[in-house]
Amino acid sequence: MPSVIEWVLGIAILVTGLFLIFAVLMQSGKDKRLSGSIAGGAETFFGKSKANTWDKILARLTTIVSIVFGVLVLVMYVIVSGMYA
Repeated sequence: MPSVIEWVLGIAILVTGLFLIFAVLMQSGKDKRLSGSIAGGAETFFGKSKANTWDKILARLTTIVSIVFGVLVLVMYVIVSGMYA
């Protein structure tokens, strides 16, 4: 029977995983070839600046949450492998 710690870690892994999926899908691509020149013409100077700031924040959050996700998975692995050893 899973303990409370396992439930909390499982829910935290699920939430961070869903956030990572959402964050990666929301980031704009780094490739600015033909599609970037077509879509970029319609943006104003302030729109580009705001989008770049949002992308930087999202990229930093993605990095932090991915590290937290990895640590949570490792902690869960140690707890579960200790139960069956």
